[in-house]
Amino acid sequence: MTAEEWALIACVVFSGLWSGLLVMLTQILHPMMARMTGPEFARFLRAFLPIARKAPINLIAVIGMVVAPAVALFLLESGETPFVLTAIGLVLTIAGPLLVSNRLSEPNYDVMLAWDPDHMPEGWEAIRRRYFMLDWVRAAATWTAFGLFLAALVEL
Repeated sequence: MTAEEWALIACVVFSGLWSGLLVMLTQILHPMMARMTGPEFARFLRAFLPIARKAPINLIAVIGMVVAPAVALFLLESGETPFVLTAIGLVLTIAGPLLVSNRLSEPNYDVMLAWDPDHMPEGWEAIRRRYFMLDWVRAAATWTAFGLFLAALVEL
């Protein structure tokens, strides 16, 4: 196997791990959380988010989704199909899992974690909808990047 293939395999593995996490979040936890009352939702987040935010797999997968495509781009021939697919996948990774998480989701988590479950603030439902929407944005970007990385590997 070539270094280019190994780099693209790493792209697929890291984006696949993150994709699986987002499938679980959007397809299993979102429907469960959508049925919760405000206090139930706030209490669930108090148990879930501190652990989820600090889980090593989050850092490993996101770093891997940025570093592996950067390495692949360095190794691939500029202008060739695998290069273009990998470049688009890297842009989606930076825009979705990295920037949306860091600049939009994390501040939203701080807002939700500050809630008093016994005295939910006005508009908490809109903040929950934002939480769900941001997860879907990250999911769409990640799933698309995963498909692009896989297509680049197959094309190579």
